[in-house]
Amino acid sequence: MYTLYGYPKTRSVRVAWALEEIGLPYEYKVVNLKAGEHLNSAFKTLNPATKIPVLVTEQGALSESGAIVTFLAEKHAMEEFIPASGTFERGLYEQMMIFAVSELEQPLWSKAKHTFALPEQHRIPQMQNTAAWEFDRALTAFSLLLNDKEYVCGSLFTMADIVTAQVLSWAKGSELDLKFDNVKSYAERVLSRSAYEKAWRNEVAHLAKADA
Repeated sequence: MYTLYGYPKTRSVRVAWALEEIGLPYEYKVVNLKAGEHLNSAFKTLNPATKIPVLVTEQGALSESGAIVTFLAEKHAMEEFIPASGTFERGLYEQMMIFAVSELEQPLWSKAKHTFALPEQHRIPQMQNTAAWEFDRALTAFSLLLNDKEYVCGSLFTMADIVTAQVLSWAKGSELDLKFDNVKSYAERVLSRSAYEKAWRNEVAHLAKADA
């Protein structure tokens, strides 16, 4: 059984969502970011970068949500949630996964860092406007890449959709407009999946237990 270390409303829901989609059993452990638990020595042994999510496997710990969900799909659900290696569709999967985390997500992380994540003396208020501009630019490109496809790789729902849709949910939570009709429809379609709802509720329930 896998063990997932996470915290609600963070990137860890991507891994929980992937586990739920595939139907894999897992143990969820809350890393209380507000209490600084990600900075303690025990967690640093799992991920020296002190970030979540972390998935503990039989072979060791994995971090970086895009890498984790790709690993899970390749190991347990090949050609169901990820295209076969060496195909054009797999290249498109890799393209969209990298675009999601390097282009679409990055402005949101910059916005968050300069709101609360960085020490106060290192926050730059002007970054808020810069991040919004960068996100709008990336979103325009994403709308064109998506075009009229059902999912980012076409008709196949993949782990790249999990990461991309969670980024779009993050954007909505940051009061950024998804702007394009095809992007709005895509986000609504993917975020309405039952596995996402189950993963999200499970994280929140575990936090409630940890705080009790």
